[in-house]
Amino acid sequence: MATIWEKFDKAIDTKALKEDVLAAQENKQEYRDVPKGHYEVKIEKLELVESKTSKPMVACWMKILSGEYKGQLIFYNQVIHVGFGIHKATEFLRSLDSGIEVTFDNYKQFYELLLNILEVIENKFEYEVDYGEDKKGYGTYVIKEVFEV
Repeated sequence: MATIWEKFDKAIDTKALKEDVLAAQENKQEYRDVPKGHYEVKIEKLELVESKTSKPMVACWMKILSGEYKGQLIFYNQVIHVGFGIHKATEFLRSLDSGIEVTFDNYKQFYELLLNILEVIENKFEYEVDYGEDKKGYGTYVIKEVFEV
């Protein structure tokens, strides 16, 4: 029987995590905020979580694959308790080009949809993302290109 910890071992690159711990111990690891720009990324995490304000939220971690910020993460978080938020999240999910029809029926279905999309794209696709900011200061995330690995 699988435990919750086996789920984490599968979802998280523990080898890289151990290397991060060693680098932090040696004070060699310097993380700076990732500036707005174009990055080649892979999706590390894609799930439905509960926000700090107890609302359903799509959480996506995009790991930068090259350049000065290689190894750092860009975080996409979209609260989906109103129609506009669901629209923004579904548009982002469609841009990942998983081949899965992206629709929202209910939260249980949407949770399973995110798991299915991650299963299809994980280690199979990489993306060029335009990471920006709108006039209200909210992050924008536009997938410009999809690459098969």
